[in-house]
Amino acid sequence: MIESLYNFLGLLGFHHPLHPIVVHVPMGMVVGSVAFSLADLKWPEKNFAQTAYHCILFALIAVIPVYIAGLLDWQQWFGGDINKWIIIKLILGVVLTVMLFITVRQKQSGAPQKKMMLFYLVNLAICGGLGFSGGELLFGG
Repeated sequence: MIESLYNFLGLLGFHHPLHPIVVHVPMGMVVGSVAFSLADLKWPEKNFAQTAYHCILFALIAVIPVYIAGLLDWQQWFGGDINKWIIIKLILGVVLTVMLFITVRQKQSGAPQKKMMLFYLVNLAICGGLGFSGGELLFGG
C-alpha cells in the first residue's frame, strides 16, 4: 500500500520523500516561539507572547502529519530497518510531543512569560536533536 502511494506520486513527477516537506512546519513553529518570546521581552505591549504560544499550539498539531510522513518514508526508503538514528528520532519525537503538550498546559495554567521562554528553549533544543539525528541518518553517521 505504501509503495502504491509513492508510485502514484511518481506518476505525478514527484520522486522524493514526504517527511522533509512537512517536518519544517513544527520545527519552524518552535523557532518562531523562541523568536516571538524574545520579541515580547523587548516589546511586551505588542503581545508577542500570545503569538509564541500560538506557534507552539500549531507545532503540536503539525507533529501528526510529520509522524505519518516519517513512518511512510521510513518504510519506503529504509525498508523499516532499525538503526540507532531511527531509534533516537523516535524517542526525540515522542519527547518533543510530550514537551509541546506540557508547554501548552503551562501556558493554559498561567505560567509567566519568563518561564514560558524556558519551555520554548527546551523545545528548541529537542528540535535541534531531531534535526541533527535526521542529518546523521541521511548524510552521515
